[in-house]
Amino acid sequence: MSEAVDWGPLRTLERRVFAKGERLTLTTEVKALLKRTAPEVGIGDDEAQSTLTTEEAALGLLREESRRIREGSDRLMDALHRMYQYKRAGDFDSAGQEVRNVLAVEVVPHHRAIAQGQLECLLEMNGFCAGPECGS
Repeated sequence: MSEAVDWGPLRTLERRVFAKGERLTLTTEVKALLKRTAPEVGIGDDEAQSTLTTEEAALGLLREESRRIREGSDRLMDALHRMYQYKRAGDFDSAGQEVRNVLAVEVVPHHRAIAQGQLECLLEMNGFCAGPECGS
């Protein structure tokens, strides 16, 4: 996913519904937000569309989208922290493994793109060309 994501509106809705206890009302805006966010977190259009028929199902979609963003971000940040520690110590194999571990489980395209970019940088630092200009 090359374009920037803006999860602020989803986080605002999540806070209103889960932290403040507001009822999720399926307005046109809420449906559009949940539908737009679905592919950004690795949920297919058909699956998202089918959940926008009832407030209960839409609530489940909001919960799942929020969970994927939060858990993916935590997983990525933890792995990058460990990767930088290994990199500073000169252990590029372990650094790369941290990123590969994220790529093995991550479903959020934005998080995957960040991890893939870090892995390519590590490979280039080790003398391997991993970018698209290399044919890989």
